[in-house]
Amino acid sequence: MSRLEKLENMYQADPTDEFVCYGLAMEYRSLERHDEALKLFESLASNEPAHVPSFFMMGQMLAEIGKPDDAKSALQSGIVAGRQQGNDHAVGEMTEFLATLE
Repeated sequence: MSRLEKLENMYQADPTDEFVCYGLAMEYRSLERHDEALKLFESLASNEPAHVPSFFMMGQMLAEIGKPDDAKSALQSGIVAGRQQGNDHAVGEMTEFLATLE
């Protein structure tokens, strides 16, 4: 069984597990299955706003596929979420990346 199959099975068993959801999104991203990855990142950002890395990965991915305005929006939301969580490291990374898009 491939890594992807394992993650998909784990996700089907519990789609609310943010670790599994993030792992599956990252696997889809690495396989360039952008739509599926974005759907999971968006779900995490919407349902688990404390999961700050999802905003950063979503922003990077949107920039990579030529959607800079969407990337900026995701990063700005992630910066707000990161500040609420006190995650200065993530806020700094997203702020730096956002600056490269402007």
